Amino acid sequence: MILMVVFGLVAILGLAAVFTTIKKRNFLGFIFAAGSAVVFGWFTVMTIIDSGFPVAH
Repeated sequence: MILMVVFGLVAILGLAAVFTTIKKRNFLGFIFAAGSAVVFGWFTVMTIIDSGFPVAH
Protein backbone atom coordinates (compact mmCIF):
# COMPACT_ATOMS: atom_id res chain seq x y z
CA MET A 1 0.00 0.00 0.00
CA ILE A 2 2.80 2.41 0.88
CA LEU A 3 4.60 1.61 -2.37
CA MET A 4 1.47 2.49 -4.35
CA VAL A 5 1.24 5.86 -2.60
CA VAL A 6 4.90 6.63 -3.29
CA PHE A 7 4.58 5.63 -6.96
CA GLY A 8 1.47 7.78 -7.24
CA LEU A 9 3.26 10.80 -5.81
CA VAL A 10 6.19 10.29 -8.19
CA ALA A 11 3.76 10.10 -11.12
CA ILE A 12 2.06 13.34 -10.04
CA LEU A 13 5.42 15.07 -9.71
CA GLY A 14 6.36 13.73 -13.13
CA LEU A 15 3.24 15.34 -14.60
CA ALA A 16 4.17 18.64 -12.96
CA ALA A 17 7.65 18.32 -14.47
CA VAL A 18 6.13 17.66 -17.91
CA PHE A 19 4.26 20.97 -17.82
CA THR A 20 7.33 22.81 -16.50
CA THR A 21 9.57 21.44 -19.25
CA ILE A 22 7.01 22.30 -21.93
CA LYS A 23 6.86 25.87 -20.64
CA LYS A 24 10.67 26.17 -20.61
CA ARG A 25 11.08 24.33 -23.96
CA ASN A 26 13.39 21.70 -22.50
CA PHE A 27 12.78 18.74 -24.78
CA LEU A 28 15.22 16.29 -23.20
CA GLY A 29 13.71 17.02 -19.79
CA PHE A 30 10.27 16.51 -21.32
CA ILE A 31 11.23 13.04 -22.55
CA PHE A 32 12.50 11.95 -19.13
CA ALA A 33 9.63 13.56 -17.21
CA ALA A 34 6.99 12.08 -19.50
CA GLY A 35 8.66 8.68 -19.36
CA SER A 36 8.80 8.62 -15.58
CA ALA A 37 5.21 9.86 -15.29
CA VAL A 38 3.99 7.13 -17.64
CA VAL A 39 5.97 4.32 -16.01
CA PHE A 40 5.16 5.20 -12.41
CA GLY A 41 1.55 5.99 -13.31
CA TRP A 42 1.25 2.58 -14.96
CA PHE A 43 2.69 0.87 -11.88
CA THR A 44 0.21 2.72 -9.68
CA VAL A 45 -2.82 1.88 -11.81
CA MET A 46 -1.87 -1.76 -12.21
CA THR A 47 -1.25 -2.13 -8.47
CA ILE A 48 -4.71 -0.74 -7.76
CA ILE A 49 -6.28 -3.08 -10.34
CA ASP A 50 -4.34 -6.14 -9.16
CA SER A 51 -4.56 -5.68 -5.38
CA GLY A 52 -7.62 -3.49 -5.08
CA PHE A 53 -8.01 -0.42 -2.96
CA PRO A 54 -7.74 -0.82 -0.03
CA VAL A 55 -5.30 -3.68 -0.49
CA ALA A 56 -6.92 -7.11 -0.31
CA HIS A 57 -4.78 -9.79 1.31
